[in-house]
Amino acid sequence: MTAEAQSGDALRWPAEWETQEAVWFTWPHRAELWDGTLDELERHFAQLVSAIAHRARIRINAASHLHTRIRSLLSPLCKAELFDHHSDDVWCRDHGAIFVQQRGGKLQAANWRFNAWGGKFEPWDKDDAIAPLMAAAQQIPCLNSMMVLEGGAIEGNGSGLALTTEAVLLNPNRNPAVTRDDVERELHRMMGIKKVFWLGSGIEGDDTDGHVDDMVRFVREDAVVAVCEKSPSSPNYRVLAENNERLQDLRTLSGSHVEIIPLPMPSPLHRNAWRLHELPASYANFLICNGAVFAPIFNQTRQDDMALGILREALPGKQVIGVNACPFVLEGGAIHCLTQQQPMPDPASPRR
Repeated sequence: MTAEAQSGDALRWPAEWETQEAVWFTWPHRAELWDGTLDELERHFAQLVSAIAHRARIRINAASHLHTRIRSLLSPLCKAELFDHHSDDVWCRDHGAIFVQQRGGKLQAANWRFNAWGGKFEPWDKDDAIAPLMAAAQQIPCLNSMMVLEGGAIEGNGSGLALTTEAVLLNPNRNPAVTRDDVERELHRMMGIKKVFWLGSGIEGDDTDGHVDDMVRFVREDAVVAVCEKSPSSPNYRVLAENNERLQDLRTLSGSHVEIIPLPMPSPLHRNAWRLHELPASYANFLICNGAVFAPIFNQTRQDDMALGILREALPGKQVIGVNACPFVLEGGAIHCLTQQQPMPDPASPRR
């Protein structure tokens, strides 16, 4: 029998660098979304899944008729758990359950509403239904919200501080008439968040209207990497400069300063005759998983090496692994967008 869901101060959202039991994915299957590249995309996707399998268990949302093909593409050493969870798209970070810890350390799932980034891409009903299925598959309680929120829209430090953007969570295409106070109260109820720090808009080409996981990421409780653009002619220059100016006021719950580590943007990526003028490529869209960092790279040797070097310095002791994300950003996301971590249950309940 599934335990009762808790809320508010009884919950804690673990940081991504804490121990993870598993990483969830949703398998790509709609050819029309990938401009004729689905076969190639699946191979890259399988390589990413197989690489992460060395660090955590793998759990995949996919309709049952896809399971045989999926297993044929994964490494023989990748013992993935496949669940008959039907989907519309591939971005598990945004439509999947967000896992939090209850008081005492047991896991709970947060089930937010999902409407395909403000109703941009129909259909989305299957994606909207996935989060409670993930919770049920793990036999953990699930707390439901009527608010629309995608996982890539929030970033946390494990100690009650969260980052988000006005362009997403205050956008009427998600939650008409919702205020900052409404958002902050619901983040507290659903995930135990105690303080929300607001940034402005997002990078060029981002279908999400401005997810924070393409711009600012915690690397420890009191430090973030923040994407910056040096070229004044770039459409990202002003947006990122304004966000990074706001970050100067970022403090932990104890009031201490948060270190801001600049992370450069890659050179612009374009694809001819595609719906996005500029693809939303960012080195911030990495996944931290059990001693490793799976970081996006974009076939730009100098910029890629610089970004990976900064991440190695920012996350000492972790293996930073570059993953070619060019096939993924065609449809608007990268490593972090494709994944959703499931923390390890923790009876010790750290930093409570």
